Amino acid sequence: MSGLKSTAPHLHPARSYSDLADWGLQSDALQGASHSSGRLLHKGPNNQPEVGLWVCTPGRWKLTIPRDELCFFIAGRATYVCNDGEIIEVAPDTLVLFPAGWSGECTVHETLRNTYMLS
Repeated sequence: MSGLKSTAPHLHPARSYSDLADWGLQSDALQGASHSSGRLLHKGPNNQPEVGLWVCTPGRWKLTIPRDELCFFIAGRATYVCNDGEIIEVAPDTLVLFPAGWSGECTVHETLRNTYMLS
């Protein structure tokens, strides 16, 4: 069930919501072919904020976060390694704020599902 056109856009149940759009392969792949899909919940003026649900299959790639991004992981397992060597392990019920400019690598071990907000 979704209420994307509601006065308060929502997806339920977010842990198993399956009406996802194909967002393609992760760019800058280092290993495997991680594939993304998701559902945009809201996009404000100038794309700020952007809020949605993101699902990604296993693989490894380089990334740089363009804007502050708050992620709440609801399924899967991944390792984020910052260019300075810091390691962030994510699993269900992990909340992470990646500040704008955060750069490193992501390795998805088990298909990830998270809610996100870019500001």
